[in-house]
Parts: sequence; C-alpha cells; structure tokens
Amino acid sequence: MVTTYQNVTAEQLLATPGLGRCELVRGELIMMTPAGFEHGCIAADLCARLSVFVRQKRLGHVSGAETGFQIARNPDTVRAPDVGFVRAQRVPSPPPRGFFQGPPDLAVEVLSPDDRASEVLAKVNDWLTAGCLAVWVVDPAKRSVSVYGKQGQMVTLIANDELSGGDVLPGSRLSIAEIFGE
Repeated sequence: MVTTYQNVTAEQLLATPGLGRCELVRGELIMMTPAGFEHGCIAADLCARLSVFVRQKRLGHVSGAETGFQIARNPDTVRAPDVGFVRAQRVPSPPPRGFFQGPPDLAVEVLSPDDRASEVLAKVNDWLTAGCLAVWVVDPAKRSVSVYGKQGQMVTLIANDELSGGDVLPGSRLSIAEIFGE
C-alpha cells in the first residue's frame, strides 16, 4: 500500500471519482493495488453465499468489495471490506447513496499475498473499535479463517471446521473447505 494524500475528508473522497481502489485512514488516503484473481473469486463467492442467506432470512443487506463505511470523523476514516453485512434495522430508508455511516455488523477481509500482518490487524482493530460485531479474516495461503469478536476473542478455523454466523448471522454455516472451493 502507498499513502498518497493527507488531510482528506470523507466528503472529498466521495466527490473524487476515478481514484481507484483506496481507503481513507485517519485523514490519509491509502491507495491499493487491485485484488488478485483468487482473492476476487473468494470474496465474490462469500458475498453471493451471504447475500442468499441474508435475503432468505430478511436479515439486512450484504455489500460487496469497495463499499465504503465511514467509521470515524475528524480525522475521517472510510474503510471498505471485501464483504460487509449490515442488519436491517440499521439501514435507513432509502439506503444511503454515499458512504454508510458507521461500521458493518460483519466485515470480511480476504488477504492478498502482499498484505502485512500489522496492517491487517490495524484494520481489524479499526472495525472492532468502530462497533463492528465480528470480523472474518480469510487467508487463502493458509486455507483458514480467523474470526475476531468484540470482546477481543479470536479463533482460527481450518479445513474440516465450520464457520458459524453466531449472533451476527444466526443460523448461517459455511465449511472452511467450501470457502476455498475444496
């Protein structure tokens, strides 16, 4: 990741089309390279699976990659998970055209080969500090999913384990192997 601009607001970010893949972190615009093919396929598959489940249960809304969530002001932070879920009661009618104000209830981050552990943990911390109920970090290289919760708990699931939606997505279950197309 490369930092390119400082002291940017969420409003300025939203009004600047064509920037490409980026996030705003405490007023600094962070430019990112496009995701790789494996990353994109995993994120799209998770988004599709969660969308079907959420629609059937009428639980809320699932967002795909590049959807901005403004999670802090002065300085502004706008993060974009690979997949996000927001409970129905938190989504205003009509839904916002700009960034969603506040965190998703669930943020899913799919790791890329060039992601640094410190940056990923900082992002997880930003989500949880802002009020996100759970963060799933999907690691294609290790074929694992680390689940982070509000009280600082973290569990890593592998191969034959099952990923539960817990209190955030009650009744949702995915096998870890299934996430990686195995």
